Amino acid sequence: MTPDQISGFFDAGEAFIEGTIAAALVVLWVLALGLHLARPFMVRSTEKFTLRLGADLWWIIYVALRDILLVQVFLGSFIFFYPDVVSGQELPITGSLAAACAFGAMLIKLMSRGDADTTWFRWQTVLLGLGATLYIVPYLIGVQATLLTGQRIEQVVPQLVTSLNPDIALPLCYISAALVGVMGVAAVVYDLRQTVARRPKAA
Repeated sequence: MTPDQISGFFDAGEAFIEGTIAAALVVLWVLALGLHLARPFMVRSTEKFTLRLGADLWWIIYVALRDILLVQVFLGSFIFFYPDVVSGQELPITGSLAAACAFGAMLIKLMSRGDADTTWFRWQTVLLGLGATLYIVPYLIGVQATLLTGQRIEQVVPQLVTSLNPDIALPLCYISAALVGVMGVAAVVYDLRQTVARRPKAA
């Protein structure tokens, strides 16, 4: 094989993996949002168990699966923080903003009392709903419609696909990465303050 063939092989493999991740994120977003909204049903389901152990296991499995899916959403969305991937692949143009929403929801879970705090739970719902919308809508209307033809389609699709609209996609990539960085720093500062506040004061 020639060097050009080897390079082309790896480029094709990279494009396949990135396209697979982009497609899988649609399912992951739907599952993450669905499991989050299913909390009232899961709470009611625990009341049907006659054994406390069964109810505890049911709740632990639900919470673990819900939170693991959210982590998977953010890890998969990490491809939107690479400018070369954003400009070179057909991805939903607001996917990077959706990744920032997923990261924000994760931070709320870590920094608050979780489901016990109604206000923060509502904020999680808002972020997950917004993130799912920002990802799924441009993916279905934009990425999946790139092979379709028509006057209206040709006007809308280029606005929703990263590789066809890099002038918007790249700034969103940098802005989203900055948002994630700022939220991460804010979380660290908040945690340090909480740690200092919990320390017993010297007599």
